[in-house]
Amino acid sequence: MTRFVIFNLSLILLCCAACGEKNTNDSTTETTDNSTTENQATMVKAPIADKVPTELKAHGDTRIDNYFWMRLSDEQKNAETPDSQTQKVLDYLNAENDYTKEQLKSTEAFQAKLYDEIVGRIKKDDTSVPYLSKGYWYYAKYEKGGEYPIYCRKKGSLEAEEEIMLNVNEMAKGFSYYSVGGLKVSPDNKLLAYGVDTLSRRIYTIHVKNLETGEIYEDRIENASAGIAWANDNATIFYTAKNPTTLLSEKIYRHRLGSPQDKDALVYEEKDKSYYIGVYKSKSDKYVIIWNSSTLSSDYWILDADQPEGKFKNFTPREKVHEYSIDHFEDKFYVVTNWDAQNFRLMETPIGQTEKAAWKEVIPHRQDVLLESVEIFRNHLVVEERNKGLNQLRVINQESKEEHYLDFGEEAYMAYSSTNREFDTEILRFGYTSMTTPNSTYDYNMNTREKELKKRQEVVGGHDPSQYETKRLFAPSRDGKQIPISIVYKKGFEKNAQQPLLLYAYGSYGSTIDAYFSSVRLSLLDRGFAFAVAHIRGGQMLGRAWYDDGKMMNKQNTFNDFVDCAKYVVAEKYTSKEKLFAMGGSAGGLLMGAIINMNPELFRGVIAAVPFVDVINTMSDASIPLTTNEYDEWGNPEADKATYDYMKSYSPYDNVKAQNYPNLLVTTGYFDSQVQYWEPAKWVAKLRELKTDKNLLLLDTDMEAGHGGASGRFKRYKKTAMEYAFMFHLVGITE
Repeated sequence: MTRFVIFNLSLILLCCAACGEKNTNDSTTETTDNSTTENQATMVKAPIADKVPTELKAHGDTRIDNYFWMRLSDEQKNAETPDSQTQKVLDYLNAENDYTKEQLKSTEAFQAKLYDEIVGRIKKDDTSVPYLSKGYWYYAKYEKGGEYPIYCRKKGSLEAEEEIMLNVNEMAKGFSYYSVGGLKVSPDNKLLAYGVDTLSRRIYTIHVKNLETGEIYEDRIENASAGIAWANDNATIFYTAKNPTTLLSEKIYRHRLGSPQDKDALVYEEKDKSYYIGVYKSKSDKYVIIWNSSTLSSDYWILDADQPEGKFKNFTPREKVHEYSIDHFEDKFYVVTNWDAQNFRLMETPIGQTEKAAWKEVIPHRQDVLLESVEIFRNHLVVEERNKGLNQLRVINQESKEEHYLDFGEEAYMAYSSTNREFDTEILRFGYTSMTTPNSTYDYNMNTREKELKKRQEVVGGHDPSQYETKRLFAPSRDGKQIPISIVYKKGFEKNAQQPLLLYAYGSYGSTIDAYFSSVRLSLLDRGFAFAVAHIRGGQMLGRAWYDDGKMMNKQNTFNDFVDCAKYVVAEKYTSKEKLFAMGGSAGGLLMGAIINMNPELFRGVIAAVPFVDVINTMSDASIPLTTNEYDEWGNPEADKATYDYMKSYSPYDNVKAQNYPNLLVTTGYFDSQVQYWEPAKWVAKLRELKTDKNLLLLDTDMEAGHGGASGRFKRYKKTAMEYAFMFHLVGITE
């Protein structure tokens, strides 16, 4: 859990929005055309939030926060009858929603058209590629009219009778939000454990279903993470308990089926609040493994899965700075580690000697290649690497040590090991996509080197990849770095500074946004837009050093890189300042807030989704979810003056000033547990107070959703259509 709106790949695909067409007015000028100014389209006045000065003191410095009153506790938010403060906040958020709706009223028909267009490309009755696990073929399917998946399996053969494990459409009836996660089948294939979240706070209740009888057991494990690990007795579950206030994962329990939760045995407790923890089963099914990790360190505890009542053993003593991961294979463990290896190396160690001193090197550290993970098979080892920013899959024969790389043949792409549950197989399942190639699933024979396309994402209505072009660009940064940019546009696009372009980025936590395909994005490309991803520092596109150079006291590099990429696409005439749009979410929303304080004149419009913008206040408050886990990403401004001063220099909320800003659409969720709604709400209130332009400033709060937006397969695209319409509206595109 991070302040992450990449929100994994699926949500990147639906959150990136853009728009635009020719308009000669600069968004930074005080006088703009009628489509870009507040209060000209309607006579509705923008909401003005009350100013209630609150003094915030730290390290001899005093900040005045006029909108601190917007913060509510979880108890206030969830109370059946709102108190006076809660009602005041609700009134303000609803007034902003009404204002946003009124300002975009003229686009409502267009929004409906965009929504129909977007969902019209999605195959309604779709099925995932089945994968084999312990004699069963597992898959998920969607049916026409359904918002949620149906999880199924077939025994022995794909021609066998279908068993429906969970029909989430039926389960979700009566709920405004419903999410199922962490599905795990017991070793004997008879029971299914799964988690349910109905509040969008990523706190799950774990249930167990008998797949033979259909009975839902009385066992209910509350306040948990979704994922569990089965012991090999088919009656014991290990799970992660979460603190419902801070959302921290703090304890691992052992649960015996049929017993009440208050009788569960505590098997591990993490007392360092800078760590996340969890539990899983090794691919070999030999071990239950507890993991814990912070930004700079990770640690593992292992237990023989045949001995659920036994004691977990520490794999190797925890160090303040040491990240590693483990995988079991026969009589040894493989270890991917950054011990004396910034870009990681691969080690192995005997089962009985897991301490670091016994590790033996298998693949050495390389300065120019990031080793990301390994996938173990009986006869092969598959290594996922990143070289010059591109994914590579390296296949090594366990016996002969012969090796080869898969060839993907495109300039910018994304490739990854997919679902590989079977140990004794010569088949590697991998995924592939690029900005022009829809998501594709392949089975690859690691002996014969033959690959079989199992499925390619169907774009309903048709999609011809040859009609689009994708490239990798490199923008020079102000300190001499070359920043990769992945860009896609429809053929016929001209570099004449007349074309609109959306520049997207994230730039935190070492998370890399690869060059992926999005059918949603076709609504932009087919209207003449280019879409580009700036692979800025703070991500890990060019190795671990790329990440280290964009966090903590190097965070300004992240913002500078994005601005330099924006200047580059303008200088190279891919677009102009009048047609350049930017988008980022969560920690990428912090990026949006920082760059519009720094260089507002560069952008016609910006979308900040669930933005992490009140950085000092959040990182100074250990009671807020995620704060303590992220001190090594951002710093602790409460404890360290240098960190406080540095953070204050870039915090978007603290640096709002009297100047012109681009057109802005800010989105949030009232129940967001990752970035609390009050951060964007306060930010918008302060922007509205101080900005000197007449450009649009809109806040849209989903009063039912959290960080990832609405649940369900299609409902979320209502938000996407609104984002598109917002920017199309700015430049007069109406169809």
